[in-house]
Formats: sequence, C-alpha cells, structure tokens
Amino acid sequence: MGAFARFALGRLASALLTLVGVSVLIFCAIRLVPGSFEEVLVPRGTPEFRAEIAARLGLDRPLPVQYGKWIVGALHGDFGLSLVTSTPVAREFASRLPVTGEIALCAVALAVGVGIPLGIAAGLAQRRPGAAVASRLFSGFAMSTPDFVLGSILLYVFSRYSLGLTVGNWVRFGDSPLGHVKGLVVPVVTLSMFGIGILATTTRHAVIGVLRQEHVASALLRGRSWSQVVRRHVLRNASIPVLTIASIYLGYLLGGAVLIENLFSIPGFGRYLFQGIQSRDYPVVQAGVLLASGFFVLLNMLTDIAYAALDPRMRDGGSA
Repeated sequence: MGAFARFALGRLASALLTLVGVSVLIFCAIRLVPGSFEEVLVPRGTPEFRAEIAARLGLDRPLPVQYGKWIVGALHGDFGLSLVTSTPVAREFASRLPVTGEIALCAVALAVGVGIPLGIAAGLAQRRPGAAVASRLFSGFAMSTPDFVLGSILLYVFSRYSLGLTVGNWVRFGDSPLGHVKGLVVPVVTLSMFGIGILATTTRHAVIGVLRQEHVASALLRGRSWSQVVRRHVLRNASIPVLTIASIYLGYLLGGAVLIENLFSIPGFGRYLFQGIQSRDYPVVQAGVLLASGFFVLLNMLTDIAYAALDPRMRDGGSA
C-alpha cells in the first residue's frame, strides 16, 4: 500500500472515530439544556401528565437505551420521528437540505469568484499603496461585519425599496424561476460577504509570501516570463493556505445558514434545526447537529487528502 493510500485511510479512520464521539456529545448535550421536551410542550401541565408524555415518546427510558436505539436507526438512515410534528426527521431534512445547499453553493461560488481574484490582484500589486489599502479596507469591512447585521440592513433596505429583488418571500424554482432568483440574491450576498473578505485577505498574504521566496526570483532570472512565474510558482504554492481557509469557510456556512434562513424566512436546514432547538425536539436537533458535524468532518478529511496531493511532504509525515 502506498504512502498516499495509508494517509487517506488514516484520515478516514480518524473521521469515523470523531463522528462517534460527536454523536455521544450531541445526545448528552441536548438533554443537559434546561427544560425537557415535555416541560416545554406543556409548561403548565401536571407532573403526571408530563410523565405520561415522556413514557409515550420513550423519553423515560435509560439514556444508554435511548442512545443505542437512536444510533442504530441513524446508521440505517432513520433519525426517528419529530416529537412535535410526528413526521420522519430524515424526510424533513431531505426536503430542506437542497434549499440550504443551493444558498451555500451560490455563496461559495460568489466568495471564491470575487475573493480569490481580488486577493491575487492585491498581492501582485503590492507595490501600489493605493490598491493595497483599498483591498485591506474592503476585506476588513467584509470580515468584521456580522452576518445578522449586514442581513438586517439589507432586509430593511430591500423591504422598503424593492429595487427589483424580494426578501422574506421564498419561491421555489419550479414555481417561478425569476421569483426564485430574486429571492436568492440578498441571502447569498449576505452569506458570502465574510468569505469574500477572508479569502481575499488570505490569498493576498499567500501571494506576497510566495513572491518573496528565492525560487520565484530564480525563475525570473532564468528568463521565465512574469505570467509563467505567476501560474507555475505563485498560484500553486499560494493555494495551500487558501484551501485551508476555504474549507473553514464552508463549515462556517452551516452556522451562518441558521441565522440567514431565520432572518429571511427561508425553509431550509438551518431554520428547521433552529425551530427544533427552540422546542427541545430531540430527534431533530440530534439529526441536524450530527449531519452538520458529519459534513464538517468530511470536509476536513477531504482537505487533508487534498493537502497530501498538493504537498507530498504531508502524506510522508502522515504515514510515519
């Protein structure tokens, strides 16, 4: 077995162990939140009535039994029934994940399409103080403005002055393609702003760092053109730190989606999870956090494998 295969298998085993630990933490943490499901459901109910609800839903069983039943079902794709609506949690998430996925992918595309070229241009133009200052100011604003603040400002502006876009009125693409796009623009811009700022900043620093290395100067002395040096040396070597930040940003989108979907009344994964937390709907919260954690762990694993493909030194060290 080659070094790369051993490295990939090691990362896969680590990811599986992490998910096992996460599942235990999720299961315990939701039950440590003050106020059980029956107390939230019937805050003025008698203790006997609450006990009857708990027994009917199986919440009075020992925690190891509840965990075992849940994890066995999860391994088969069955996350149980919502305690509030009695609908299958897996079906509810399956219908909402495409909505969140569309917003997240559009936000990533916008962040990468704007942030990385902006960072490359700023890094290559480091000797022009005006361009460097403008880049730092824009990136600083984009990174320091919280999503809910920017989203609230845009919600107010586009609620008061339509400007051809809609907010708070989600329309499916099949019902009205144009209405769908109009309702998608503002949430995507809000969610992508942090990504644009952090990708631009990271790319700029990475490009400047590579330009200062000796092999770049050597390539220029050997007669290579500036465009060749940028393509073959600068962009390739600067891609590793940018890849790190891009993977972190993708994980960040899951948390951002909870805020944005609630702010703009979007029927996605994040809003459903937030409603589950509010109502202490254990199956919904457990499934939602496990899915989000699984995505983040998978993302980190794939990023590590991509590192190993770009830099053989990493897989050599990882297989040691």
